[in-house]
Amino acid sequence: MGKKKNYPFSGHQKDFNLSLNEPFDSFLIMKRISSQNENFNSVSPFLVQKGINSSIGDVKSIRKLRSGDLLIEVSSRKQAQQIAKLNALSTLPVTVSAHSTLNSSKGVVTCGELLHTPTEEITEDLKCQGVTHVRRIKIRREGKLLDTKHLVLTFHSPKLPQSIKAGYMNLAVKTYIPNPLRCFKCQRFGHSKLACRGTLACARCGEKNHDSLQCSAQEKCANCKGNHTSYSRSCPSWQFEKEVISVKIKQQISYPEARKIVKAQTPTGGTSYSAAIKQSVLAKVRQINPTDTMNDSTTSEETLKPPKDMHLVFDIPSSSTIPTEQPESNTTPDLNSDSHDASDFKTVTKKKRPKNHLKLQLKTRGN
Repeated sequence: MGKKKNYPFSGHQKDFNLSLNEPFDSFLIMKRISSQNENFNSVSPFLVQKGINSSIGDVKSIRKLRSGDLLIEVSSRKQAQQIAKLNALSTLPVTVSAHSTLNSSKGVVTCGELLHTPTEEITEDLKCQGVTHVRRIKIRREGKLLDTKHLVLTFHSPKLPQSIKAGYMNLAVKTYIPNPLRCFKCQRFGHSKLACRGTLACARCGEKNHDSLQCSAQEKCANCKGNHTSYSRSCPSWQFEKEVISVKIKQQISYPEARKIVKAQTPTGGTSYSAAIKQSVLAKVRQINPTDTMNDSTTSEETLKPPKDMHLVFDIPSSSTIPTEQPESNTTPDLNSDSHDASDFKTVTKKKRPKNHLKLQLKTRGN
């Protein structure tokens, strides 16, 4: 018989283990308390580091925001509890609060069996898995809002789980990418109508000082000036903003950083992605065989296409297969020919002259 297991007399041990698995706020904001509205811009970073280390120990990261406040990422639940009770950093009075968005994440699950289940009931059943809010995605058909089987879940964690358990079903969690925020007043992206400081613009024709309710003019976007409405999903500006939001959420970076990344990846005006890739391939072929492109000025793009089996061109035969008796050839392999035979392609090797040839040269010099 094996060793007898010691079971707990009550459920306190189980509740204690569950509490350890509950999520906690790992990103917190530290602000200075000052009558003169002072921040951490005038505080030595050495003093800040020493004060935090002496109070709660070594943390994951400390970052000063544009506002002058500190964004602190803790590494454990114990540190989160300690820093939440902190009233002073060295001699500086401070307040600590959880960040409004970094401590949560949103994901989408799809389940037809939950189509007629209220979202309040779903939230209650998924609370033990870190879900704090559930919202059902709705679509508009013929002027009516219809429920869908897609649910947006808000997790009390900056990292999304791969899946969740909905009763006996295992549901995959996908990253939720919201649509770009468009102002209903000026039609620009990035802010709402309540915070708009711009001029009223029509969502249909893009002109100023009137709305789109009674407008019958020709469609013109207020953002990209294209022949479509400002709310069209085919608008290049809308697609650009959508990609910026996607990069921001997936890489967990700020909006300006994500905008720089997407802008660097976007081709120049008038050049599509396929055209840019085609130009890069043709440039590489010209670098491989520049003599053919210089001699033939009428070479078409068809002849500049790389061969289908590129590995045949770049396969270098081993030294054991290279004949040493044949003379060196100064001709380069024709990459544009129909034949893919690369047997004439040889590496430059230092040939070993036979001893008999060396003795013949010495006799000739002696005579």
